[in-house]
Amino acid sequence: MDLDLATLAHLAGSSANDAILKQLHEIGHEGVRVSHGYVIQHLIEGAPTVSELGELLGVTQQAASKQLLELERLGYVTRVPDSADSRIRRAQLTERGRRLVKDSRRLRRRLDAKVGTDEAKQALVRLLDETGGTENVLRRRVAPGE
Repeated sequence: MDLDLATLAHLAGSSANDAILKQLHEIGHEGVRVSHGYVIQHLIEGAPTVSELGELLGVTQQAASKQLLELERLGYVTRVPDSADSRIRRAQLTERGRRLVKDSRRLRRRLDAKVGTDEAKQALVRLLDETGGTENVLRRRVAPGE
């Protein structure tokens, strides 16, 4: 293939995400979408409000609320009262949500092991550095999209 690195990285990443998503559906995580992963990343170590989540994702409060509702309906997220102010609701992963994270990470590790990643990762990290994307990835500030 005679493709530039950015296009090839995008196509390979999309293909890998599609393959992992298909496997997740096959093992019982029906309904989950790639865009849900952007939300879930912010719930692994935190419990943001809808407003905070919208800010973290760089989307409107309504868009963040829609994503949370979808994840709640699927059983991956629940909203709980804030410990200091019971009027405030915070989103957190359920046990099913934590299992989704664990399953996704396991499938990604398996794919990495099949493909081998050292040189590819180095090239993609350099591409992120060169294009100014490293900080956004480190801060989990990558915009959701489908």
